[in-house]
Amino acid sequence: MPTPALPTPTGLQLLPFQAVRYDPVQVGDLSNVICPPYDDIGPARARSLRVRPHHIARLLHATDPQTAAGQLDRWRRRGVLVRDTRPALYVYQQQRGARILQRGLIGELRLNRDTPSPVLPHEDVQPHVVRQRARSMAGLRAQLEPLLLSYRSTESTTAQIVDHVTRRPPVAAARTGAITHTLWSCTAPDEQDLITAGLSRCRALIADGHHRHAACLRLSEGDELSPWRSSLALLVDSTTHPLRLSAIHRVMPGLDPDKAAVAAADVAQVRQLPGPRLPEPGELVLAGAGRAWAITAPDPEALREALTGRPRQWHRLAAAVTDHLLLDRAWSVPDLPGAIRHVHDAGQAVAAVAAAGTGTAVLLPAVTEDTVRDLAGAGVLLPRKTTSFGPKPVTGLALRVIDAP
Repeated sequence: MPTPALPTPTGLQLLPFQAVRYDPVQVGDLSNVICPPYDDIGPARARSLRVRPHHIARLLHATDPQTAAGQLDRWRRRGVLVRDTRPALYVYQQQRGARILQRGLIGELRLNRDTPSPVLPHEDVQPHVVRQRARSMAGLRAQLEPLLLSYRSTESTTAQIVDHVTRRPPVAAARTGAITHTLWSCTAPDEQDLITAGLSRCRALIADGHHRHAACLRLSEGDELSPWRSSLALLVDSTTHPLRLSAIHRVMPGLDPDKAAVAAADVAQVRQLPGPRLPEPGELVLAGAGRAWAITAPDPEALREALTGRPRQWHRLAAAVTDHLLLDRAWSVPDLPGAIRHVHDAGQAVAAVAAAGTGTAVLLPAVTEDTVRDLAGAGVLLPRKTTSFGPKPVTGLALRVIDAP
């Protein structure tokens, strides 16, 4: 039975806002105060960054939102962080050498609860993480990280304006490793109106930030005037600067790879490969102890039982096969801290089990953005930790701070 068509949503509403930004006169090189996204650095790295004066990690990784709010207020009073005087849409670019990795627009994205939304989530969220994000945002009264969204433009005007803005002097620039981060400010009302009009005909896929998006909806529930009816967001046009989409792999430190291969053969076809290697496109690979196996053709009946109550579209997804048919059914790996690690790089996943001398890695193929977008448009959420979009924006160049009424 075909999936029923969803009602047509209203278009994107990305509005100019007055960002709060670091003053280079106070802090010097902005490269010394910005950091990767929250989920991309571990606790040890976060602790090392938090000892640096004025570093954004002192807010992003604070254990107490009220303490972080006090720190934010002190930095603003001392002029370390300053609010821009005019509302702007900001063009943000990441570049390595001559290659532009990403270019998009930062603004306040209106979140519409009452009509079919033009903002398409593609993964489910964990309620306890949503509560933590909501507590942090509400206590700080600020958003430090934008949602990352991918849209497809329907006209060329927005791209032309964005390109024109990048020919002006930037308002901020910084580096992380080999990547240069540049920010431009678009304050001309006529340009803003044209950008807003162009985006109003588009829908956007959440590439990163599902829990922050859900936290905004939670905070704004029942309050039409809530500042959380909008969210800081970075919109990237996939027709001009497509994001990179890769899989997220599974590492089970306590699972013996030979036993895993034998158990997997009860629910799928398992073929040992000539040697350890990374997966080919579309291939699901089990690796460990210097060996590798290709896993194909899941048993339809076993898969149907493993995915009872799940969307029928999941049957073709490697993440669903891995999490529910293999991890849950064939291997009985508990969903407990430390039992399963999620690793974004296949080489690092293989290296992790090789270095430990034990454990099993499951290397997943990447899904295409078209598949993700089609499923999201039909209201189907993918299994958690299916996709990794990038590059993600750096944290600290443009903040959304909500002043007390």
